[in-house]
Parts: sequence; C-alpha cells; structure tokens
Amino acid sequence: MEPVTTIMNRTLFDPAVLEDVTARLRGLTPDAARQWGRMSAPQMVAHLTDQMTHCLGDVPCRPERTFLHWPPIRHAAIYWIPWPKGRVQGPADAFVTRPVDWDTDLERLIGLVERFGASDPAADWPEHSLFGRMRGRDWGFFCYKHFDHHLRQFGR
Repeated sequence: MEPVTTIMNRTLFDPAVLEDVTARLRGLTPDAARQWGRMSAPQMVAHLTDQMTHCLGDVPCRPERTFLHWPPIRHAAIYWIPWPKGRVQGPADAFVTRPVDWDTDLERLIGLVERFGASDPAADWPEHSLFGRMRGRDWGFFCYKHFDHHLRQFGR
C-alpha cells in the first residue's frame, strides 16, 4: 500500500496522474478478476462512469444529508481514511449505468476522465451526493482515490 503522503499528492488535475489512470484503465480487460467486492470489471467501469457524469455536472445527483457533509469528516474521508475493500453501500445514483459494450463503455469513461482533467479546478463544482459541496481540489483528489481504489480492485 502506498504511503498516505504519496496518495494525497495525487489528483486527476495533474496531467501525469491523469495519464497514469488512463493507461491503467486501458490495461483493464472485461474478464479481469476482482481482488475483492462483487462488481465485475464492466460493472466497475459503469460505476466510475456514473461518478464522472455527476462530478462533471452532466447528471445531477440526489444529495443525501449524512454525517459526511460535515467538513472535518468529509476531509478525513477524502484525504486520510483508507477506503474499505468490499461492499460499501453508496448512493443509488452511483450505480445507474449498466455495462453494454466493453470498448464503447471504456472509451466513454476515458473521455469523461480526460474532460475532467481539462476542467478548471477553480470552477464551481456540483455537489456530491454523500459529501455535499466540494471544491475542485477535493473533487480531483476524490476522483483519483476512487479510481485508484477500483483499479487496484482489478489488479491495475
């Protein structure tokens, strides 16, 4: 496992990190074996696609008022606390898209990731369904952490 200080320096707004995540996505196969959890690789790609459409504002999310909206808890969850391996109950709108065609689904996700990386971190960003209002900086770290978590889930 990487030291927290290294992970905290990673954001999808960094071109080198964006390139690394894109390469790791391209290295996935639809039959990749999961190391934990229940999702298949195609389901994981669909799940990450849902997350990207929310953070880019393409699809609005339903805010859920939880303790994660409280700034110190949100900060700890995004930057410090390792995410659990296994089934975590996320918001329903993070599991809407269903896999259709591997190549098409993967290219759509990569396009969304590249669009995110080209966005302005200082812009006004949509609310996250669980974490509430986040700055671009938070979204950049959150997205990297989320992608890294799921890519490791499939050995990437």
